[in-house]
Order: sequence, then structure tokens, then C-alpha cells
Amino acid sequence: MAVLLAGCDSGATGASPSAAPPAGVSVSLAQWRSDEPAHALQVAVRNTGETPVRFADVQLVTPSFATLPARRTDAVIKKTERTDLRIPYGAAVCSPRGLPEVRPATVVAHLSTGSEPPRRVVFTVPHPDPLLARLLRDECSEFLIKQAASIEFGPEWKESGKVMRGDLVVTRRGPGAVTLNDVAGTTHYIATPKERPLGVLEAGARRLEVPIELTPGRCDPHAFAEAKKAFLFPVRASIDGGEERVVIVTPPEPLQERLTAYAMRVCGLPAG
Repeated sequence: MAVLLAGCDSGATGASPSAAPPAGVSVSLAQWRSDEPAHALQVAVRNTGETPVRFADVQLVTPSFATLPARRTDAVIKKTERTDLRIPYGAAVCSPRGLPEVRPATVVAHLSTGSEPPRRVVFTVPHPDPLLARLLRDECSEFLIKQAASIEFGPEWKESGKVMRGDLVVTRRGPGAVTLNDVAGTTHYIATPKERPLGVLEAGARRLEVPIELTPGRCDPHAFAEAKKAFLFPVRASIDGGEERVVIVTPPEPLQERLTAYAMRVCGLPAG
């Protein structure tokens, strides 16, 4: 169950003392597929008591991610096994020296019961939290590759029969030989490289273009209406023969529109 949140940051500020969570109220972290492109997650609230609790705002606090302002929720949580409050989370705190370990996290909320004023409550997230560990690993893996090179969709894409052909472009940013080992498809598109590995940006090279083909992975109309992750293409890459890491490469919006129109034509679906 999800609670619709207001689209603004909370005005509740200040370093007021923290109170213990109300009896029977606890939180955990989760993420739906639709949250991933928005860099958001769910604070899953459990209330086993009979007293409704009003969450005025919610905030994730951990050294592993940049702390964003509290998100206003104004959500009244009655007795429930799980009610989700959607909040954005900040960028991962990464290091060029390697992947960091996930740090402890808390969920800070201003909440109240009955007619009492809101009070600041800190919920401890069990450590290590598997969701935060995965998000940190994925984001910092991408960070490490991007220190050496950017990986982007090239500007020229041509439709050939039922196939869309174009290039991934790798552009030098820092030292090291960058190997593109593979590219995977998405929920909606199959990505087929000309060969595997796709190619190597040698240490002295500035630019590499590798050809790939895209074809529709599914043709049901519902798929195009729920295209949450249609354009998040995972590219597996490594630096100087080191550990393989994943970079999510997203085509620019004009190309996304072209790919959608192309896929609908190939699938025989009406435009719009």
C-alpha cells in the first residue's frame, strides 16, 4: 500500500531532541521498480498498535548517501503491516579508491499521535541494510567506470527493416584501458552487440564507437503504457582488466521517442 506524498520539502527544521518511536511502530526500506529511474525508495511503516500515527515528514540519514531535506508526507498511518512512504534519496558517496562499505542508516521523522504536536523521532535501520548496500554498490561501480570514460548512445541511429542500428560511444575522461564486455537489454528492448567483448578503449585512445542493434523485446500494449525501465541499458565494463562493473546507459529523450515510435511500428501497434 502506498501513500501519495505532497511534492514539496518539509518545512520542519531544527535540531530538536529525538524521542523514542511509538510502541509498535517500526520502519524498513524497500524499492519498487518504478522508484529506480526516479532515485527514490519506500519507507515501509509497520504499525501494530491501535493508535494512528501521523508522519509529517520523513528523511533518510546515512553517511553512504547525500542527505536530502526531509520530504513532507502528512500521512496518517493506522494499524497496518506495511504502508509505504515514497521519498527521494541522495547521491551515493563514492571514492575513486574502490567500492565503499555501506554505513549505518536511520530514518528521521516528525510524527505525532492524537492532538500532540509533532516530535522528532529517529528509527534505526537494521545494519547492514541489503537495499542500501545494493544501491551503494551499483552507483559507486558506475562512478568508478565514469572516472575513466563516459559511455553514451551515439547520435546516429537508423532503422533497417525490423532492427534499429547505432553505436555506443566511449569517450576518454581519465587513465586506464576501458573494456566494454557486454550490453544487456531492458524490459522492452533486446540489445545485440556485433561481438563480445564489444571493444576496448585503449589507454592512449580518446574515443571508441561500438555498433549495437536494438529490437523490441515485447509487443503488448500494456508494456508501452508501463515503460518504467524501458531505457535503462546495463553495460558491463572494466578498467585495465580489473573487476567488471555495471554502468546504466540511457539514450537521450529524442532517441527514446524515436525508439518508442519504431517499436510500436514493428509491433503493429497504433501510434499514441
